[in-house]
Amino acid sequence: MLLLVLSFLGGVLTILSPCILPVLPFVFARADQPFVRSGLPLLAGMGVTFAAVATLAAVGGGWVAQANEFGRWLAIALLAAFGLALLLPRLAERLMHPLVGAGSRLSNLAESGGGKNSASASFLLGIATGLVWAPCAGPILGLVLTGAALQGASIGTTLLLLAYAAGAATSLAIALLIGGRVFAAMKRSLGVGEWIRRGIGAAMLVGVGAIALGLDTGLLTRISTVATGGLEQQLVNKLSPKPAQGVNDGGSMMMMRTANTDAVLPVEGRFPGLDGAVQWLNSPPLSGEALRGKVVLVDFWTYSCINCLRTLPYVKTWAEKYRDKGLVVIGVHAPEFAFERNIDNVRKAARDLGVTYPIAIDNNYAIWRAFGNNYWPAHYFIDAQGRIRFHHFGEGEYEKSEAVIRQLLAEAGHADVAGADAPTGARKVAATGVEMAPDKDAMRSPETYVGYARAENFVSDGGAKEDEPKDYRTPADLALNQWGLTGNWKVGEEDATLGRHAGGIVYRFHARDLHLVLGPSADGKPVRFRVTIDGKAPGASHGTDVAADGGGTVTDQRLYQLVRQSGDVHDRTFAIEFLDPGVKAYAFTFG
Repeated sequence: MLLLVLSFLGGVLTILSPCILPVLPFVFARADQPFVRSGLPLLAGMGVTFAAVATLAAVGGGWVAQANEFGRWLAIALLAAFGLALLLPRLAERLMHPLVGAGSRLSNLAESGGGKNSASASFLLGIATGLVWAPCAGPILGLVLTGAALQGASIGTTLLLLAYAAGAATSLAIALLIGGRVFAAMKRSLGVGEWIRRGIGAAMLVGVGAIALGLDTGLLTRISTVATGGLEQQLVNKLSPKPAQGVNDGGSMMMMRTANTDAVLPVEGRFPGLDGAVQWLNSPPLSGEALRGKVVLVDFWTYSCINCLRTLPYVKTWAEKYRDKGLVVIGVHAPEFAFERNIDNVRKAARDLGVTYPIAIDNNYAIWRAFGNNYWPAHYFIDAQGRIRFHHFGEGEYEKSEAVIRQLLAEAGHADVAGADAPTGARKVAATGVEMAPDKDAMRSPETYVGYARAENFVSDGGAKEDEPKDYRTPADLALNQWGLTGNWKVGEEDATLGRHAGGIVYRFHARDLHLVLGPSADGKPVRFRVTIDGKAPGASHGTDVAADGGGTVTDQRLYQLVRQSGDVHDRTFAIEFLDPGVKAYAFTFG
């Protein structure tokens, strides 16, 4: 919300800059004309210009965003240029000189050939106004667009652009309605507006320096759009019900809710479509209309969710087995943690997990809200007529889900499905590593978040100090499911970051498997770690991301399997020591 207000004020403030003076005489010459016939067409022309500039910048920015590390540095350079343009008005005038010249020519054309009372002349003058306004609008507008390019197009970016355009149009509309008095007041305020612009430019250059030095990899996200990281999550939580705590909790609520699967499946609603995806992987964009006639399985997932990972073997098998019989599987990736918004991270995870069916990147939760969804994972089954006929939340009941697929395919006229192999669930699938089904009988530890927003059973001395570094110690004797930090950590809302020197985490758990969602240091450098169980190397009980001696390395932002016990399961004390600073820890899950 704060960024929306700042964007609106940025649009308003553009009228207080000297670079708007050349066009104001033409604008105020029409102040005595009817606002509907003269003022509104002028504002519409200005809006068209902003939209065109925004579209060109977005197209170019999209290419920048796909250029990976090179694109990141190019975007940082552009941000620095925009910051300098805000700080140095003469530089802005030189950069935007071609647009200013074009705007001046259009202004003359509107006055000489269009007729003073012509709506078309006012519209043309609006286009000219937008172009002449470029030295003022360009740096702020470019700042928003370039930052947004790093994260891709989104609803948040659109809202920022609309807020900026609304601010600019508001200030100009007031000028048109009130006329000369506003003009005089603006002359007196030019100095103040210019200093505000310069202050914003200086702040931007400081931010660019911090980004270039890798001091805060999340800063670009916060600059670019209101729909990223914690800000977006707070907004989503206000606009829609929160995801139920427990579906992604290591399996304690793996079968939350299932629709009735009688012989005749009920109609639960219409397929709301897939509009709102910020990008598609493995496929061009798919619409509800284009999918009509197909049976569709929509799988809401996120790549660090253990419950989602354990359903993947079945979903992948169904996608392959029934693809030629009319089934389309679509994974809707709705992120839980900020790092899961990074499309490159999702692309790599999909490749590593062998997900080849279409994936809609739902970073703004647009598809999530359209379905009224609240869970990871969630499966929605849609018939050939575009109707939701069945849903299932969490893990399990794979035979029932596959029976629904077969029934919907048969309804769609695919008679050959009856001769297909036996349902996948009946013969099970070959799942290994993190995708293996949990040992529910042995699991007594719940999903546990490390960030202070959802942390439970944290027992380090003095509790967590929010968003500030602190030295932590953990008691030697822990009760079941108690945990704590050792060393210097900064505990944030969704994660904890290890500061200087070494540090670790200790957890008293009861489960066959223990996983921990981790990320490397802010500069991307790997972080070495060592795992112990009851003070000893794990040996045969090591997870897929740990050697028998307990050694391992955090290289990517993802879920790491650290323990898979080979013998009897009972209360054990897990400890992980990080040998390098900077690691981020997000959540424990069990299996």
